[in-house]
Amino acid sequence: MDSDPFDGRTFAAVIFDNDGTLVDSTGSVERSWVRWAIEHGVDPVALVGHHGMPAPAIIASVAPHLDPDDAFARIERLEVDDVEDVLALPGVHDALAALVDVPVAVATSATRELARVRLTAAEIGIDEVVTFDDVERGKPHPDPFLLAAQRLGVDPTECLVCEDAPSGVAAARAAGCAVLAVTTTSGADALADADLVVDSLADVTFEVVDGRVRVRLR
Repeated sequence: MDSDPFDGRTFAAVIFDNDGTLVDSTGSVERSWVRWAIEHGVDPVALVGHHGMPAPAIIASVAPHLDPDDAFARIERLEVDDVEDVLALPGVHDALAALVDVPVAVATSATRELARVRLTAAEIGIDEVVTFDDVERGKPHPDPFLLAAQRLGVDPTECLVCEDAPSGVAAARAAGCAVLAVTTTSGADALADADLVVDSLADVTFEVVDGRVRVRLR
């Protein structure tokens, strides 16, 4: 991979994943899912490797014997009620401040309510938020990013996606977007399909030049 694969490239819009990209919700996620697993007789080890996937898909994978609606309702309530240490990740507020004059959206595997409480807890204000409730197929399918681009009025190939999970990188690639990945929750090897992999958004600088977004390594 080149040292700066975005050199000379610009984008019309930026679409951010939420958990692990904008927001550090690791504590809430782990506490909630481990509690859920124990309550339902599921080995918590089975949850490993599912980050970035919609909750119903995780439930179907680790506990197909459970009633999906009841199981989903329980994990949703546990996560919504636990925002004690949910914070914006490094570089996030600087990035959003730099992007104030261009189209920006969030595309998350979380539900609308869960996305709202976490963004609020992290003091992040983004108007356009595509959630699990808005699409028939979540990540790794491209639907969330395609819908986000449509709502922003931008062709997906003109969008830069910021992600932290392999399923999100795969979804962005399938949508035709460029991808900047952060190693918040996954190692660089697992994110190798991204155009650029960095530790966090603090490692890059976003600039708006003539109405388009430029990304530079710091």
